[in-house]
Amino acid sequence: MASINVAGKHIGQGYPVHICAEIGGNHNGVLETALKLIDVAVDAGCDSVKFQKREPKFAIPLEQQTTRRDTPWGNLSYLEYREKLEFGPNEFAIIDEYCKQRGIMWFASAWDIPSVGFLASRDVPVIKIASASLTDTLLLDALASTGRPLILSTGMSTTAEIDEAVSALSNTQLLLCHCNSTYPCPPEDLNLFFIQALQAKFPDIPVGYSGHEVGLPTTIAAVALGACFIERHITLDRTMWGTDQSASIEPLGLKMLVNHIRTVEVALGDGIKRVTEGEISIRDKLRKVKDGSIQEASQR
Repeated sequence: MASINVAGKHIGQGYPVHICAEIGGNHNGVLETALKLIDVAVDAGCDSVKFQKREPKFAIPLEQQTTRRDTPWGNLSYLEYREKLEFGPNEFAIIDEYCKQRGIMWFASAWDIPSVGFLASRDVPVIKIASASLTDTLLLDALASTGRPLILSTGMSTTAEIDEAVSALSNTQLLLCHCNSTYPCPPEDLNLFFIQALQAKFPDIPVGYSGHEVGLPTTIAAVALGACFIERHITLDRTMWGTDQSASIEPLGLKMLVNHIRTVEVALGDGIKRVTEGEISIRDKLRKVKDGSIQEASQR
C-alpha cells in the first residue's frame, strides 16, 4: 500500500489517518501564542503541528515586497510585515524542545532555498511544499536533495503542473495533498472527489487533504473518501488578526474534528461483508427463512 515513513511511523493507506494541526503564521510572531497552539494540538490528540519557514526577501516576489499593508505593528510594506511574523533559530529551538516535551512531532513548509537548509539543520522528519511553490523547480530540487519525505499541496495548480512536480520529485518519498488555496474556501469549490482522482492517477503515492474551509463536515468527508493525511489550520480565536484565522479551527472544534475522524476510521472497516457478532442473535430472532426453508411456528 502507498505510504511514506516519517520518523519511524507510516502515513498512508492502511494506517491511521495522520492529523496535522497547521499553526502556520497564526501565532502572529508571538512565541507564547505558538506554544499555546502546540498545547491545543496535543490536547486534541493531533499527530503533528506544522509551521511555515520563510526568508521573506527570498520568498516574496519582488513586486509584492513594497506593497503596503495595515498590520498590528502599523502600516508596513509586505516585506516588513512578513519579517515581523517570522521565527528565527532561537524561537524554533524553543519550539523543538517544547514539542519534544509534549510528545508531538513538528515540521514546516519551506518557502525558499535558505529555509530548506534551515529546516534540514533542525533535522525535521518531513518538509511540506506549499501550493504556491509547486512550480518552483529550483526549490523542488533543493527539497529533494535533503533526502527527507516531502508533502506536496496541490492548490491553485493544473493537472499538468501537478504531473511535472511529481516527476521532479520522483526519487523522494512523496505524499500529495488535495487542496484549494482559497481562504476560506466555499464548499462548492472543494472538489473532494479529486482525492480519489489523485489516488487513481498515482497509485504508489499516498494522498491526503489540506483544508481551508469553514467547519468540520467536509474534512471528515475527505477521510471517508480515502485521505490518509489531514491538515487544518488552528487558532486560539478566529477573531484574531491574520489572513488565515477565518479558515482556522478553534480548540473545541479541533477536538471534535479529531474525535470524528477516529470514529469514521473505525466505521469504514475493510470492505468485506460479514455477519457481525451483534447481528447473530437478531438474525435468529427476526429471520423467517433460514437455510432456504421457512421456519413454521408451532400452533399447538
